[in-house]
Amino acid sequence: MNLTKHGHACVVLSDGERRLVIDPGAFTDPSALEGATAVLVTHEHADHFVADQLKSALEASPELEVWTNTSVAAQLEGSGSRVHVVGHGDVVTAAGFEVSVHGELHADLHPDIPRVANIGFLVDGRVFHPGDAFTVPEAPVTTLLLPLHAPWSRTGEVIDYVREVHADQAYSVHDGLLNEAGFAVIGGLVGRGPKTPTPFSRLATGETVEV
Repeated sequence: MNLTKHGHACVVLSDGERRLVIDPGAFTDPSALEGATAVLVTHEHADHFVADQLKSALEASPELEVWTNTSVAAQLEGSGSRVHVVGHGDVVTAAGFEVSVHGELHADLHPDIPRVANIGFLVDGRVFHPGDAFTVPEAPVTTLLLPLHAPWSRTGEVIDYVREVHADQAYSVHDGLLNEAGFAVIGGLVGRGPKTPTPFSRLATGETVEV
């Protein structure tokens, strides 16, 4: 399949006519949803999910379906049976891809800030998007979409996470707040050293790779 980066946390996976969008949030151009028949949303934060934008896409495309958690689905009320609630351990078919669901909660930011629900998606047993968490799926991962920079993480945690997942390759996501200098510093630390065997890189918005 092909993987295309669409800004910050959003990627599109495609294979022929099949097109699956993950986390089209506020930092993503709405055009990422064009031609899609399935959307996966990891959690409710605006950089991953914009309710009005996704409602408009559902209205414009009768074939479009969404898989997400309970809190996101509640914000799409009125969209009918095309919005599916899933949780840890579920396996579904979306846009012809097999998708398994992993994890339950957003990473902890601060004791005073409540944690929201967060689920990660492993697509066709190859590509894993964890959302805003350092969830390690029970199955092997070929391509890890690595949340590189966030208010809830430290660079040391990012390094430990990419090592623990031990994917064949990793591409950064959740990097929309980093300028080039910031990416050079953090990306260099993540990809450094013999204990990090996973090749790591950043895709430009609109860039596509085969995975």
